[in-house]
Amino acid sequence: MTAATLDEYQASAARTTNGALDDRQRLLDSACGLAEEAGEALAHVRKHVMQGRALDRDALREELGDALWCVAMTAHGAGITLQDVASANLAKLAVRHPESFSAPR
Repeated sequence: MTAATLDEYQASAARTTNGALDDRQRLLDSACGLAEEAGEALAHVRKHVMQGRALDRDALREELGDALWCVAMTAHGAGITLQDVASANLAKLAVRHPESFSAPR
């Protein structure tokens, strides 16, 4: 699979939503799913850091992908593009951490 832009990913992911749900239910389902998937990602990191287990990168990648789907579908349900989310976040970070954005890395 080739790399997709954020908005291409969001459009592709939207094809996999539950058609039996109405728009409000899909919005709630994806927002709830985000909390659930974040918890699952956290469990992998916690086991690695606190219990000394090897980091299961494949499992973490899968959970992060699930979280990304939930972010994309929550944004989609609210009429927001992922590109818009990413751009707004970078603008906020540039204000919050100007020293990190003043010189190329």
